[in-house]
Amino acid sequence: MATGATGQLGLALPVQGELSGTWGDTVNNGITQYTNIAIAATLTLTGDGAVTLANTTGDSSASNITSTLAGAGTVTAQFAIVRVSGTTTTKVVTGPSYSKSYIVDNASSFVVTFKASGQAGVSVAAGEKVTVYYNGTDYVKIAGTVANAAGSNTQVQFNNSGLFGASSNLTWNGTVLSTTGFTASSDSTFTSTGALSISKGTTGQRPTPASGMLRFNTTTTEFEGYNGTAWASVGGAALSNDTSTATNVFPLFANATSGTASTLFTSNAKLLYKPSTGELSSSVVNASNGIYVNSQSIAVSYTIAAGYSGMSSGPVTIASGQSVTVSSGSRWVVL
Repeated sequence: MATGATGQLGLALPVQGELSGTWGDTVNNGITQYTNIAIAATLTLTGDGAVTLANTTGDSSASNITSTLAGAGTVTAQFAIVRVSGTTTTKVVTGPSYSKSYIVDNASSFVVTFKASGQAGVSVAAGEKVTVYYNGTDYVKIAGTVANAAGSNTQVQFNNSGLFGASSNLTWNGTVLSTTGFTASSDSTFTSTGALSISKGTTGQRPTPASGMLRFNTTTTEFEGYNGTAWASVGGAALSNDTSTATNVFPLFANATSGTASTLFTSNAKLLYKPSTGELSSSVVNASNGIYVNSQSIAVSYTIAAGYSGMSSGPVTIASGQSVTVSSGSRWVVL
């Protein structure tokens, strides 16, 4: 019976009584070397072209282990580490479809796709070092690092469903590691002395709203939040030049004359303003300096409503085309 091989790493399985005089070569080439590369050695892939990793087996004459491959082709699969460099385009590496893990070191300037045959695989960003393994269908990421702007590596942990929840969105030093929303399951703390950039967009780009959403509106140049009913300005009230409202509204008063007002007060019914007519109503008008001032020209027609009277300090001229109407029972006195 001839020497066999294990299913995953292709380690030699000598049969008792054979290999007289050659057992050392078979053990060294078919067991020791493959065990060594499966634990600690690096396979280096350079240049462009798709690469397939497939098991090779050692024999009594020489090792079949190939530790480098330039361009496309098939090469030894048993290595622990796969390093890619020198590519000018996306590199596709197809690993064996059995229980196997690799440390993938993408030292090129392009994406490396690591996958099982017929599958989509995972993307390894330029500069990223990541552990992948075959999960029975395809290769998935376990953990990895991405080079930061200074060139050193910062550890980031994630799995196939995301450390921060399924389909998490995480941008690390400018590299997007996934594509949807970020979810934190507890209170978040930011300790830097810089600033936090939040989502921003036009009014037309507002997302489907949910209570508590916060964003910066580039159309209105204001921070805004969704209060459960509508989007509202955050940190200040939106101003509107209202000349059409025909009902009374409440004027507002601030507790400061400069800087930022921490509290706003309404006038309640004691002081009312009607934007459509410009009328200002007050329970008591108190001229603290003793002078009431009115224009000597009536430029806009006006009707003194029933139940009210008017008073002006003359002389008073009614502009051409304008009029003053005094309702029955009312009076207009010009002093």
